[in-house]
Amino acid sequence: MPPKFLFTDLGGVILTNGWDHSSRECAAEHFGLDPHELQRRHEAVFPNYEQGFNTLEEYLDFAVFHQPRSFGKPEFVEFMERQSLPYPDMIDYVKRLKAKHNLKVVAVSNEGRELARYRIDTYDLRSFIDSFIVSAFVGRRKPYADIFRLALEVAGAEKQEVVYLDDRQMLAQGAHDFGIDAIWHRSLEQTKRELEERGLAS
Repeated sequence: MPPKFLFTDLGGVILTNGWDHSSRECAAEHFGLDPHELQRRHEAVFPNYEQGFNTLEEYLDFAVFHQPRSFGKPEFVEFMERQSLPYPDMIDYVKRLKAKHNLKVVAVSNEGRELARYRIDTYDLRSFIDSFIVSAFVGRRKPYADIFRLALEVAGAEKQEVVYLDDRQMLAQGAHDFGIDAIWHRSLEQTKRELEERGLAS
């Protein structure tokens, strides 16, 4: 039987990554920051932000604004938000799959609260995603089993009813190890082929 539920990452599948290494390098260049210091301070605090333990303001206080700057937080946050862009072809494809196969679509994503809300609202992700299991919303992160377990419970799904997409092999492997069929997403065409093999033709 084809899957009844499509679980998907957001960054790298539906949208660009929200605040990855390349985005931080761009920010360092744009604002005249030391990229190595930004990376060190980011690594020290970002996991807590991504799991919902800190606000975006608290993250920025530690990572960027630990010393006086010639720019303010609103300017920096706006730059962060501009790093998020949609993948229109992938979004259209998921919408077609959802309509054709009556799929339930569930986002399972490691994201900070404020950035996730911005991305969900800006790109109208609620128009085709039924539930958002976002690390900052639920206090759990991939690749650990508990976030996938929660996603199943929220969706009302069994493991064998789900296929999961993630652009990071390690995170796809985490879902696989938990018992969920997972696809390492590298391109739209490759993912199409793999989903067609599972009975989800567009």
